[in-house]
Formats: sequence, C-alpha cells, structure tokens
Amino acid sequence: MRLGRRSLLSSLPVLAAPGTCRAAAQTNEPLRIATIETLSGPGSGVNRLYSIGTRQGVAMLNAAGGFNGRPIEFREYDAQGTTSVAAERFRAAAADGIHIFVHGGSSAIAGQLIEDLRRHNMRNPARRMIFLNTGAEALELTGEKCNAFHFRLTTNAEIRVRALVAAMRAQGALGSRVVSINQNYSWGRDMEGAITAAAAAGGYEVVERILHDTNRIQDFSPFAARIAAARPSAVITGNWGNDLALLLRAVSAAGLRISFGTCFLDLPGSLSAAGDAAVGYYQAEVFNPIAFGAEGETMMEEYRARAGTFPSTSEVKAVLSMQFLGKALASLPPGTGPDTTRIAAALVAAQLRLPIGEMAIRAEDRQLIQPLVVSHVVKGSRYPIDGTDMGFEPVGVVPGPEAVNPVQASCRLERPA
Repeated sequence: MRLGRRSLLSSLPVLAAPGTCRAAAQTNEPLRIATIETLSGPGSGVNRLYSIGTRQGVAMLNAAGGFNGRPIEFREYDAQGTTSVAAERFRAAAADGIHIFVHGGSSAIAGQLIEDLRRHNMRNPARRMIFLNTGAEALELTGEKCNAFHFRLTTNAEIRVRALVAAMRAQGALGSRVVSINQNYSWGRDMEGAITAAAAAGGYEVVERILHDTNRIQDFSPFAARIAAARPSAVITGNWGNDLALLLRAVSAAGLRISFGTCFLDLPGSLSAAGDAAVGYYQAEVFNPIAFGAEGETMMEEYRARAGTFPSTSEVKAVLSMQFLGKALASLPPGTGPDTTRIAAALVAAQLRLPIGEMAIRAEDRQLIQPLVVSHVVKGSRYPIDGTDMGFEPVGVVPGPEAVNPVQASCRLERPA
C-alpha cells in the first residue's frame, strides 16, 4: 500500500548541494565506503545482514545525488569471522583508499578494527579512516578503546537492559527472580553485568548467572535444566544467532513457560526455534515498523521493492546509519571532498529525526543516543518473520536520554586537530 507521507528512505538529504559542479572540479576522488564483515563461515548468515543493509543504504545515498556529484563507491571485505583475517582486510581496505568502513557483526572483530584504525590514523594523518559501527555493542568499544574516528551507531548492553527492565516491569512481565544467561565473551559479560546492576531498580534478584562458550555448544538442555531449577520469573539474555536459537529450542522442549527479555530475537532462526513458546517474549531494538507508523510501513515496502525481501532489523540499522552519514555529508561545504577529519566532525554535529525520536552522537565518546522500541512477540503479526505467523508488537518507546548509559571513565578520547 502506498502512503501519502514521505518515508525515511525517500527523504534522504540531497548530497549534490548547490555548487556541485564547482565541487566536482575541485576533487576528483570519489568517497569510498566498505564493509569489513563476516560474509562466510560461522555466523555469516546473521552478520552479512549488516553488509546487505549498508549496500542498500549506499545505493539510496547515490540515488539522492551521491557525494560531490559523484556516486559513492562501495566494496565488501570478508573477515571470515576472525580477528586476524579482519586485520588483513583492514590493511587491504586502507591500501584500496577506503575512507569509511562499516562493521556490525562482532565485538571482538570491532575491537581489533579499532586498534587497526588507531595505528593507521596515527601514521597517516592525511589519510585518516572512519569506522561506523552498526552492531558491535561491547562496552569497551566506547570505553577504554574509544576513538575519535570510531562511531558506535548502535546500543550497548547497559542501554538494552535498561530499556528491557523498564518495559517488562511496567508490563508485569519481570517478577522478582531473574536468570542471566549469556555468551562468554565481552558482549555477554557486559550483559551479565548490566542485568546485575539493574536488579535494584528492577526490583528483582539475579538467582542464576550462566556464561557459556560462543557458537560451540549444540545441546542447551543442561542450561534449560539449570534455568528450571532456579525457578525464575524471567530470563534476560544477550544471546544471538545459533546460541539464541538453540537456547530457545531447549527451553521450549523442556516445557518451560518463562518470560524472556532478549536483544536479538528478530534475527533469522530464533522465532522458528522457539515456536509458540516465544509468544510474549520481549525485545529491545532501535526499529519496529509498527512503532514507526506510516513511515515504518513505507520503509518496509520500499526496501522490499529494492531488495526483494522485507529487511531485518540489522539491515534497517545499517540503512539508518547510512542516512545519518548522509546528514553529515550534506552539511559539508561544496568541494570539501572525502576529507575524513571534516566528515568525522560533521558526524558529531549531525542529527537524524525518526518517527520515535532523534538520533545524535555524544561527542565525549562517539556513542549514538537514540530511542529504543521495546516489543513483545504476538501471533498474527502484520510483519511475520522467520517463516512463522509471529512478529513484534511494540509495548513502549524509551527515549534516548533515558536509555543511554553514562560516559565511561575509561574513555580518554583524543580529538584530532
């Protein structure tokens, strides 16, 4: 159905601003954007969604005029799920003249890429690169690893847990006994810490804490048994991908009917694994098409017209990140060219208005402040996902300033001249 209102996708800033001809004459170098993402191997089915969304977002920027009257170039580099390969791909991207690279699939890989970025920019001040982080959420990335050229255009564990706890408590779905189960790496440990820290405000006790290997366990029934033994009123997890799907399948097979608070339940494989047991489960995310109203509905339809399918939330986040970048690029004076130091400054000043609130960068640590939609799973959804008849119905929106965590004391941001 076509709607009368302009959608987020059709209202991209026109980047070919007045003076474009003069600008194009002043710089012959196109802006080059790339993804360094896991496109093959374990986790690629989920992680490649960020690259697909980024590709679509760049195409939309080009449809709106490109940059300085020229199309933005886009490339993909396959990190193959490891930090060592990601470092090799970073070096290849730098050699290929990439100005802005995007990654969202792994906090471990993002940490490696931030270190590569730091060394590269220190050695090449005239050819600095920018890292747009669309999905890696470990706290250290805007803490001890914070960098003036790394922009986290997504949430973190504290932000997600704050939103989940507030909404689930308001819905009467939290109770007083909570189990924390997470993957045993930086993101999962952050989640466990955030769940524990939120207990007093949420009015619950953490009755069991479980950390497990990431993407190595095939049988989650022992964890389902531990959850059952703890007699919780709710489970909160940051698990994603196969680990979330197998956890939910084991919980469902055990016949446990417990409220779940999640971060990545909308990703492929999760709802179908849980089956009808997922009805009523909660998720905190940036995007929900119903919460976005008419603009969200049009956004879904226009993306499907371009890509052939409705977008996942990961794809939408990548598109929104490119729109945010588009706002920054449109603010640059004509003829600036792909000057990444100026682009970084423009990103700090940029704002993107969404139907549920505003996106803006916090200058002190380059963390995006944005509203979150908390939804729960319902049957008969307008937007069913994962081959089921289930989807996400919003129960509330948490404004960005209420969800964002304080700047971490470990962040010592060194701003370029």
